[in-house]
Parts: sequence; C-alpha cells; structure tokens
Amino acid sequence: MEKIIECVPNFSEGRDKEKIEKIVDCFRNVEGVKLLDYSSDEDHNRSVVTVIGEPEPLGQAMVAAIGKAVELIDMTKHQGQHPRMGCVDVVPFIPIRNTTVEEADALAKAVAKEASEKFGQPFFLYEKSATAPHRENLAKVRQGQFEGMAEKMKDPQWKPDFGPDTIHPTGGVTAIGARMPLIAYNINLDTSNLEIAQRIADKIRHIKGGFRYCKAMGVMLEDRNIAQVSMNLTDYTKTSVYTVFETVRMEARRYGVNVLGSEVVGLIPLQALVDCAEYYLGLEGFESKQVLETRL
Repeated sequence: MEKIIECVPNFSEGRDKEKIEKIVDCFRNVEGVKLLDYSSDEDHNRSVVTVIGEPEPLGQAMVAAIGKAVELIDMTKHQGQHPRMGCVDVVPFIPIRNTTVEEADALAKAVAKEASEKFGQPFFLYEKSATAPHRENLAKVRQGQFEGMAEKMKDPQWKPDFGPDTIHPTGGVTAIGARMPLIAYNINLDTSNLEIAQRIADKIRHIKGGFRYCKAMGVMLEDRNIAQVSMNLTDYTKTSVYTVFETVRMEARRYGVNVLGSEVVGLIPLQALVDCAEYYLGLEGFESKQVLETRL
C-alpha cells in the first residue's frame, strides 16, 4: 500500500456474534484493505473494528459495512453501557502513511455521501471534518443518544451534513470524520459502586476540568459486578496512558478502592507503551528506536 488511512468504526452490537461477523466480513478479503483487529464488549454492547487501506477501497468497504449494520442492527432494541446514537455510531478516518488529515476528511465526506444516498442513514461530520465548532466534540454530537436524537435534529443547528433530516428509524444517526489517533483505554476498579467510577471519571475528563485530551465516564460491568472508568485519550503525546492510570489509582484511594487492572480496546501506538515503560522503569535517555522490533 502506497497511501494508508486507518478507520476505526464503532458498531452498536457486542452480543450477537453472527451479526458481528457479517459486519466484519465486509473488511475481509478486500484488495487494498487489511483488517487489523476487532473486539466486542457485551456490557457496552459495542464492537470496535480497526482496519487500514488505500483510500478508495477502504471507503468502499466502509460503505458496505454501514449498509450491513443498517440491515442487521435495530437501535430501538439496543441497550448497553456505552452512549450511542446509531447502528454505526462513529466512523473516524485517521491518516497513517503518505496521507494527510485533508485526505482523510475527503474520504469521510465521500463515504457519508454515498452511504446516506444508498441506505438513508444521516451523518454528522465531527472532529477535523466538523462544519461548525459545536459539532467537533463527539460527546456533544451524541448528546441525547438514539432515544432523543429525532427531537434534537428538529433544531436547525443539528441538521445532518448528509442524508435525511431525521434519524433512520432503526439505524439512528452516525458521526463521521477525520481525526488523529486515539487510545480507547479502560481501568477496572474493585468495587460495584458505579458512582465512585463516575466521580473519578469527572476528575480526569476534560469537560469537567480534567486532562485536556481525556474523555471519560463511569460504566458498570454487569458480568463481573465491577465498576470501570472508560476513557478515550485523543492525544496520548499530551495526555499519556500512565498519567491517567496513576491519577485514577490515586483518586480511587479516596474511596478505599483499588485498581484491578486495565485494558486497551483495539490497537495502541507502540510509542504510548514505550512512554509507560520509560516512566515506570525510570529509563534515562531511552529512545523508541532501541526497541528491537522497530528496527526489523
């Protein structure tokens, strides 16, 4: 591949394995496209796919996946811990190699135009593709979720950028756009008290005065009966993984709670883990080029 763009679509289905596989199949065996990873969470009822490719075939594969999701996922029956507004909740395009944010933006708009015309799914442009400042933040775009989105879209400020002026009856609405790489990172606590996780999330999330590049919320993992601080780190070079981990651990002590462990959803840049190793090992003068695998 000469030009590589990454796409990390989030689908509002994390429990029905058959449906998930049918959606993911849209990225398999497609020339110019490579499926890197996909994972599902039953509590969030959500699946995250990581795929890379040349712009044109990647865009066509994404259009096909949107169509399959609209066909298979009924948002009127969807329940889960994670906020959501559509069967395909968010579709970010990220420049990786020999591409720019502008090219990722153009691809996002092309996919939104074609998918809206084919499937009747409305799209909001967000992040670097946003057409107005109030549409940049995904949390603000998604506010109201599926249940409140039809009423929200009656406001001219929330007219979609592509597609019909109201939600798809079962598919909802989708956010799509270009952005820089982010890390989906969760920290599990040894408590079943969701309020504690929510309070900790409020301490670290930017919108509440926390870290500039951290979005966070408290969720409940019903199958394990534990609370979780679920985060998106939108620029790990400015808000690092070890920074949020140590802050969550420190805040948890306030409530007599310990950290059980943490998890990365999808893929993570190698440098983010190298940064953690440098911090915890106290490495001096270390450079990522000293990692053996980066020299292969």
